[in-house]
Amino acid sequence: MVAAVTLQNVHKVYDNVPVVNNLSLTIEPGEVFGLLGPNGAGKSTTIRMLTTLARATEGCIVVAGYDIDRQPLDVRRQIGVVLQQISVDGDMTVWENMEFHGRMHHLPNPRRQRQIDQWLEYVDLADRRDDKVKTLSGGMKRRLQIARALLHNPRILFLDEPTVGLDPQTRRRLWEIIQGLSQQGMTLLLTTHYMEEVEYLCDRIGIMDQGQLIEVGTLAELRQKHGHGLLMQQRGDRWEYTFFPTLEEANIYLDQQTDKTGLMTRESNLEDIFVELTGRNLD
Repeated sequence: MVAAVTLQNVHKVYDNVPVVNNLSLTIEPGEVFGLLGPNGAGKSTTIRMLTTLARATEGCIVVAGYDIDRQPLDVRRQIGVVLQQISVDGDMTVWENMEFHGRMHHLPNPRRQRQIDQWLEYVDLADRRDDKVKTLSGGMKRRLQIARALLHNPRILFLDEPTVGLDPQTRRRLWEIIQGLSQQGMTLLLTTHYMEEVEYLCDRIGIMDQGQLIEVGTLAELRQKHGHGLLMQQRGDRWEYTFFPTLEEANIYLDQQTDKTGLMTRESNLEDIFVELTGRNLD
């Protein structure tokens, strides 16, 4: 089976500054892949290259079986893109935004109308089809972006910070939408600053820092590698973290200490591993 996304030794340089540095990665069909990293790690630049919005300085990128450099139009037919910035037209109605996008993809009628109805229903916007987009909430606009990205039935959906700035209830609804797409067999690549989002949605996780991919695996694999147990020790107004293979081993170590002031143990999580690898919290 052909991989959904393949990057081989990809570099991207802006003004002699490397933004992505020797990135190699494979994403399998039907996989939900989460890409994490601090601001400036190269996540958004990677998404821009994968979606033909920027060209790699060096390296090979294949999306849905098509070479990004030689077959960009074929790539665009196979992908949907939801960028962090709101990109729907506020002066047009919900239906007009969908109709315009459908025509840009040369979808014929009556198929175009069926798919507009289908995806607006899927994201709970069917009853707002005649409303101007500028009257919608931020969460509704994001759901419209997702519906628009799905209109031409792409094989791969790229989501760059799709829930940033949204309230918890709206975020949860978007999670349900993303999960539903995954259950239908769609491949999704997701960048986010929300650790619980990755833990909840993603099959595998990649962590980038300073333009490089420094870790890849499932959450279980990452915890197995770095440790399931965590000892936290308070040093002034900061906490120091020590990983142990298991929580039981962390507890044994704690029990052996004569002075347990400022010490506690717990299960490790993805954020702990992220901080251990990058040395800082997500910005």
